[in-house]
Amino acid sequence: MDITEVRVSIRNEERLKAYVTVTFDNCFVVRHVRIVKTDKGLLVSMPSRKLPDGTYKDIAHPISQEFRKALEAKVIAAYQEELGKQPPLSAA
Repeated sequence: MDITEVRVSIRNEERLKAYVTVTFDNCFVVRHVRIVKTDKGLLVSMPSRKLPDGTYKDIAHPISQEFRKALEAKVIAAYQEELGKQPPLSAA
């Protein structure tokens, strides 16, 4: 399975840095992947839903560690590339 497209929508929030849409093999899309800033750095968070008991469960996620690492690397690289396209913040 190949990651054929990664679209990044930058957010300027304290913890939430971006929403990401990932396309696999030009035929399957996963939306609402998030890039979150943590104390340890950036984290790729898979889409999830809140359960009745208040916990969250991933809706879609990689099965193998190898694919998870590849997915995270592509998502973070696309995020860094998108950040490079952002105009610098002007001092007001």
